[in-house]
Amino acid sequence: MAREQDVERIAKKLDKMVHKKKTEGAADLLKELKTIDMSLETLQSTRVGMCVNAVRKQSSDEEVQTLAKTLIKSWKKLLDGADGKVEEKKKEASAMRSSSSKESGSAERSSKSSEDLPPTPTSPTGPPRVTSFPPAPVTTDTVRTKCREMLVAALETDDDHKNIGVDCKHLAAQIEDLVYQEFRSTDMKYKSRLRSRISNLKDQKNPDLRRNVLCGNISPQQIATMRAEEMASKELKMVRDSLTKEAIREHQLSKTGGTETDMFKCGKCRGKNCSYSQVQTRSADEPMTTFVLCNGCGNRWKFC
Repeated sequence: MAREQDVERIAKKLDKMVHKKKTEGAADLLKELKTIDMSLETLQSTRVGMCVNAVRKQSSDEEVQTLAKTLIKSWKKLLDGADGKVEEKKKEASAMRSSSSKESGSAERSSKSSEDLPPTPTSPTGPPRVTSFPPAPVTTDTVRTKCREMLVAALETDDDHKNIGVDCKHLAAQIEDLVYQEFRSTDMKYKSRLRSRISNLKDQKNPDLRRNVLCGNISPQQIATMRAEEMASKELKMVRDSLTKEAIREHQLSKTGGTETDMFKCGKCRGKNCSYSQVQTRSADEPMTTFVLCNGCGNRWKFC
């Protein structure tokens, strides 16, 4: 676990260097990666290979380029090894199916020697595909297909996806399928959820959200369920915080500015712990309007 955390930490630093287009210190991070005994699981979960490759393209330092190429070459051997194991298992399974087919065919021919039975067909098996994330779910629904296309366009708003080297179509399919699995239909709730993801991902004032999703810092599961407040940009969050503080301040002023009394009865909680204030809302010869606040439940009303 500690090794995976170290790799994830280095990957995030490299990713920040790429976005800032400043790769000073990248050589030290690559040297640290070289000392870590990398496993296939860690390589796939952290996606550090994408970050190293992006730094290699961004940097003009020969040492950084050489270290990055060496790391990528060594990591490819892990994938090739996993590829060989999967292919070997495929061959064993195919051989077992072929053997059982021959045995059943010979038994039938011995009991029915007069019949010429055709050979048992076997399904072709292609080369195994080893990826760093699950295969994209397939759909034929036109609404879901359109939503995936809109997600791809949002993820490809700028050139970050090219620098990181991520398949946006694959990632969009993952996000859309997770939303669909939650609602199990393409109703208004499904469309509203995806509409909010798309608008936030393509927001030019909020590039950090899109980059974090492309880099894997925010997983497809997280972006599929995040609330609007969580996806908002830093500027929008600051505005919301200031508005919340202002509303709290006004609420507190209205409480302290009134006169406490037990002459009124709250229609909600039936309590008599109230405060009231009077304001001249009509002409001068008309009586003042009394506003009452329940100190117990916060209910407000106008007393005529």
